[in-house]
Amino acid sequence: MKYVYSFVEGNKDMKEILGGKGANLAEMTNLGLPVPQGFTITTIACQNYYESAGRIKADIVNEIILNIKKLETNTGKTFGQGKNPLLLSIRSGSPISMPGMMDTILNLGMNEEVANSLIDLTQNPKFVYDSYRRFIMMFSEVVKGFPRDIFESRLEEYKVARNVQKDIDLSAEDLQSLTKDYLKIYEALNKKPFPTDPTRQLLEAVSAVFRSWNNERAIYYRKINNIPNNLGTAVNVQEMVYGNIGTNSGSGVAFTRNPSTGENELYGEYLMNAQGEDVVAGIRTPSPIQNLQIQMPNVYQEFQIYAKRLEMHYKEMQDMEFTIENGKLYLLQTRNGKRAPKAALKIAVDMKEEGLISETEALMKLNPLDLEHILHPNFASIDKLPIAKGLAASPGAAVGNIFFSAKDVILAQNSGLSPILVRMETSPEDIEGMNHARGILTIRGGVTSHAAVVARGMGICCICGCEEIEINIDKKELYLKNGTILREGDLLSLDGNTGNVYLGELPLAENKENLELEKFLTWADSNASIKVHANADTEKDCIMAKKLGAKGIGLCRTEHMFFETNRIFSFRKMILAKTMPERVKYLNELLPFQREDFYKLFKIMTPNSVVIRYLDPPLHEFLPKNEEEKNTLAQALNISKQELEIRIDSLKEFNPMMGHRGCRLAVTYPEIAIMQTKAIMEAVILLNQENKTISPEIMIPLTSDQKEFDYVKKMIEDTANKIMTDHHVKIDYKIGTMIELPRACILADQIATTAEFFSFGTNDLTQLTYGFSRDDSPKFLKEYQNREILEIDPFKTIDQKGVGSLMKVAVEIARQERPNISLGICGEHAGDPESIAFCDEIGLDYVSCSPYRIPIARLAAAQSKIKQSQKKI
Repeated sequence: MKYVYSFVEGNKDMKEILGGKGANLAEMTNLGLPVPQGFTITTIACQNYYESAGRIKADIVNEIILNIKKLETNTGKTFGQGKNPLLLSIRSGSPISMPGMMDTILNLGMNEEVANSLIDLTQNPKFVYDSYRRFIMMFSEVVKGFPRDIFESRLEEYKVARNVQKDIDLSAEDLQSLTKDYLKIYEALNKKPFPTDPTRQLLEAVSAVFRSWNNERAIYYRKINNIPNNLGTAVNVQEMVYGNIGTNSGSGVAFTRNPSTGENELYGEYLMNAQGEDVVAGIRTPSPIQNLQIQMPNVYQEFQIYAKRLEMHYKEMQDMEFTIENGKLYLLQTRNGKRAPKAALKIAVDMKEEGLISETEALMKLNPLDLEHILHPNFASIDKLPIAKGLAASPGAAVGNIFFSAKDVILAQNSGLSPILVRMETSPEDIEGMNHARGILTIRGGVTSHAAVVARGMGICCICGCEEIEINIDKKELYLKNGTILREGDLLSLDGNTGNVYLGELPLAENKENLELEKFLTWADSNASIKVHANADTEKDCIMAKKLGAKGIGLCRTEHMFFETNRIFSFRKMILAKTMPERVKYLNELLPFQREDFYKLFKIMTPNSVVIRYLDPPLHEFLPKNEEEKNTLAQALNISKQELEIRIDSLKEFNPMMGHRGCRLAVTYPEIAIMQTKAIMEAVILLNQENKTISPEIMIPLTSDQKEFDYVKKMIEDTANKIMTDHHVKIDYKIGTMIELPRACILADQIATTAEFFSFGTNDLTQLTYGFSRDDSPKFLKEYQNREILEIDPFKTIDQKGVGSLMKVAVEIARQERPNISLGICGEHAGDPESIAFCDEIGLDYVSCSPYRIPIARLAAAQSKIKQSQKKI
């Protein structure tokens, strides 16, 4: 087993074992670029370090020492001794870029003998002691874990005593004295003198870098970026070059394109007479990279050539570190540069149009989730700390006045305010208020709760599960942990991308029409197999869905249509009616509204398909909760309030998500399904009269058995046939079902004998497969992930082992029975890139997601097909 590779032995394709930094140093070396020589200790050695209880095995140590000897031969220097001493930089390097998350040590190999030799060699004691004191401080912090502040404080004391502002203004004598102080501080903290043996320094530094793979910030970074914990870091051991040796030396960082805007221009900064850490530490103010053109024109021109060459070689924007030593340029690192989402889009489009990359390569340059930042409002700047943090449930940013009821939100919006709805959790009856809110904040609930699902569909910023906050609805007050009380009308700012809540008003960035995005997504559509539909219930949703590129409506939740003020009263009367004739009477009041709703959706989406899901939630969710509404409803029904409450209580269920809902409502209250069928057919007839056609798809929810499905299907067909006969028309329509029960997956072949399409409702399918409540699971799912019981939140990304296996079974046996059956998914997973890739792999025809997730789904669909094609090559 080989554990150490010199730079001449590696290449850019060896990131898995050399890490990104080591692989790119090797690649630049092989390209003949000016890279200080060195070698890389592999990620396999790091994994071995952890397997060996934090020890570097003897054979690995021997390889390291052998490569040090080779480095001495190649550089003509001697490690840690001699008249021309070799000092080293020790840097981490993960296979997946984790900038700044792990540790670095510079100037390693320094001791008193080396310091004296370097003074003789350079005649620059100030540079030597500056390098020495930096090494002591870095070694103390990184290897021993001693607080950096102790050393920084001593440095500040020297600057105050000498009345200087910058480290660079201290004299050689000051730095020599400071170095001696640092050695004393180290000995006091460690109870032993600072190590002078360079090999010991090196092995302790390598161990420290291996340990830094599991420091807190690295673990957190991997968690938020879905980077596996078992990769390990490589360690790059490299000859030091010195940017702090004099005024014709310096260090800098630069990007081949602007990482904020994407403009094709060199972007970066540098400091003269400084080491690389000074550029990012903020100790001195760096100069823009363009100033180097004036200060050192030959170096700048050389750097420009290397930058362009590297970008063309990697076909990607590069982030480079460089050092200038006595007028000579060295490249210390290159990697694919991190960039803002809007910049990433521009860079991908520009590079494709410049002919640098292909269309498919351009499509692979963006993370689909980054499109959220392009589509939604975001803060222009954030200059304060959050007052609380919840779950980032729906992206974007919102600033507004807090209100504690849907009714007050509507009134506030009508008065010209920008309301934010604050609730313990939302319910379907809050829908109108949610639609009028700029943002939504709930104390309970997860990312698939009612608030989250509805907010994403509306494109409204939403934070859920913010348990750090308490509210009193009656007093209309919000309580922070620090004792601060906010009242109705006070200002809050919500960041739906992070879950952070801020007090007061933060500035919002302006969102402009993005022609590059339209072009980019057109490329995506031409490279995708699986189609993207939308979950849309209103005219506004449909218009937005079509604008964002939906090829149809894959889910219209009809229950949302009943919550508007002019409808909910009739619907409540229908629910509480004692007889079928009474229910029919109130349903007939709702029929014109429902017909008009469907007509508008059909008209917008024609000729694309529209899937109408019949009434799904338990009926008690529609009933009034406040006393005023109860009194009004009791009067309308001509019954006492006491009797009304008895009827309401009779509809409550112990487990409503598994109770009287879905197709069970159509079985027990067929008149509801009949009314909805009439509304659909009559809406199609109205559209036909305008010489427009559409073939509606009727979806029966929560089916568990073929007989159950057939019972409801026959009722729909009988109603539809009568309407077509009465109007002398023929309407093409399909009847299918939502597959959201494990039993339905197992019996999918039987159901497919009469169902013409399936749509997987993965929200409920996940709940019922795991036995998790999606609203309550946030209380424990985080611990399951922290303890690595679960790798993912199954409500965000499809659980392929369990839920996914059920879906696979359903797809395979359904297609055996009905080869041309249309298969889709309409749960929240339909907007998750990883879940979309899974749906594509198992052969679904479409995904249907919230309107504002459509661009994300379009790009994810394209990337899925591209990856599948690459696997076949």
